[in-house]
Amino acid sequence: MRRWAVRHARLLESCYEATARLIRGLDPLWRRIGYERLETPFALGEKAVKGLLFDCRMCGNCILSHTGMSCPMNCPKQLRNGPCGGVRPDGTCEVTPGMPCVWVAAWEGAPRMRRGASAMTTVQKPVDHSLLGRSAWLNLLRETRNHGAS
Repeated sequence: MRRWAVRHARLLESCYEATARLIRGLDPLWRRIGYERLETPFALGEKAVKGLLFDCRMCGNCILSHTGMSCPMNCPKQLRNGPCGGVRPDGTCEVTPGMPCVWVAAWEGAPRMRRGASAMTTVQKPVDHSLLGRSAWLNLLRETRNHGAS
């Protein structure tokens, strides 16, 4: 499914954006219910959907919208800012022979997305391991609210 997700990055980007708008629009409801109460159902839903489509590792720091819908957490080295120097000439991983490099896939998916390859040039922060297993959607919503963005 990972290859399918990269080939259909534009469609998934649209779905991702629609989901983000819906989740942000329902923020008053989420606050009334309480984020901690929502954590388990949100995380289970994400794990089911994103696990199927992207082989999601539930890092809680999702950057699929910046990586051509290819999850960098599938990289055996968990590199978040591009490939290592060990990508084989055929585009496979040096650590897991036969496995397509997630960053080669990211560069294939990025041009299909609205921002194109420019999204790939954004330097990503290291993974916050305290968020492991938590909902990336709720984390994003909390971060947006805490920074006063819309």
